Amino acid sequence: MKNEESACAIGSLPRDSSFSIFHFSFSFFLLFVFGYSPAFAEGRDSTNHYGFQVNVGVGRYINIDQYTKKFVKPGASYVIGMEVNHSASPCDSDAFDSDYNYPNLSFGLRYHINDVTMHRHPDPDWGLAQEVDYDSRLGNAVTLYGLFTRPLYRSHDWILDYSLGTGIGWCMKKYDRETNIDDEIIGSHLNVYFTAGLHATYRIAHDWGVMGGVEFFHHSNGALARPNKGANYLSPVVGVRYMPYYGSVENRNANRIRKPFKPYWYANVTLGVGGKTLLEDWQTTQFMTSPDSADYRTERFKFYMAYSAKADIMCRYARRWASGIGIDLFYGTYASHIKDLDRKAGYDISHSPYSLGLSVKHHVFYHNLSAAMALGYYLYREMGHHAKIIEKPYYEQIGIRYKFPKWNDIAIGFNINAHLTKADFTELVIAYPISL
Repeated sequence: MKNEESACAIGSLPRDSSFSIFHFSFSFFLLFVFGYSPAFAEGRDSTNHYGFQVNVGVGRYINIDQYTKKFVKPGASYVIGMEVNHSASPCDSDAFDSDYNYPNLSFGLRYHINDVTMHRHPDPDWGLAQEVDYDSRLGNAVTLYGLFTRPLYRSHDWILDYSLGTGIGWCMKKYDRETNIDDEIIGSHLNVYFTAGLHATYRIAHDWGVMGGVEFFHHSNGALARPNKGANYLSPVVGVRYMPYYGSVENRNANRIRKPFKPYWYANVTLGVGGKTLLEDWQTTQFMTSPDSADYRTERFKFYMAYSAKADIMCRYARRWASGIGIDLFYGTYASHIKDLDRKAGYDISHSPYSLGLSVKHHVFYHNLSAAMALGYYLYREMGHHAKIIEKPYYEQIGIRYKFPKWNDIAIGFNINAHLTKADFTELVIAYPISL
């Protein structure tokens, strides 16, 4: 008790398809920023837990495949950001915080300045698309995000941590047939944002530290609009951290909450409703449509609904983790349209709106918030010629959920379904766990 009281005493010292994209990303953003915070979810007194950070970075846009290398000219990407941090503390935390080594939860604002241009030169791969007499530009972006930062190592002078975060970003420029025609990277002003980073902080004063690290950033619209190649960046960052809570966590090993966890099995039933625009429509209007047509390189694409139902058997073998296996059923309302496109192109193959997959699942928990990941293999999928070429038989899912204990632990969140990291569709989900 002596160590715990000492630590607490130190810590108490003074210290266009944008409408659809908006509803998917902003509803999730609210869950992530407010739902996971102990100050909101648990009603704890968060006085003396708050600090802030300012940071800057100079990185590079990353071309992820040979296709984009043919027309994207990578340039520097500058970032300026500020975060408000809430730190867990041994004084008033629980076993979750102890397991994660007393993490930080943050709300941040970041401005991205991009020096990236795009230009399609004459090439047989572009089909009927014609070269224009200007360079398209990847616009600057403003991003609001939530961030989870877990210390891996903490001493009197040093902190080593990793961070994971997501939010919503507003890109100043997007694809435009008249003024930005070669921007296949960003197809909507509003985008989903993901970030991950690794940092080291040196404590220069009681409440202050200087930070350096490397971070990955990603903007895309999750296939809710076209185009949707997505913008990826890798950037070294430096910053200054104000940490008035640091004294309360410096001696955290003496105050760790050693609460045992009893593993258990449960079933998980998840229903999803979402949607997408079709890559097939994008490629048809970009490269297979005459310049005389009104649809030539258009920026308007039909939005199609997508539905899913999943049944999983999970083992929660630790407070933070659960893993298992599940059956995934998908229904795409766009199958008949893809069939029409294939028939016009001379492909006489079978099509079905139903797809069935078997997947391994992994969930990571922090209080009422969880991250859900899956890697699946299609047992049945007949989604046309293009799908057979680029999708392979594999798919991935990643999402965030927030559970409501008063509603029998029902969880609400969202998933992005992808093929080899390329987004297929985005969905809102509701999950119901059943004890076994």
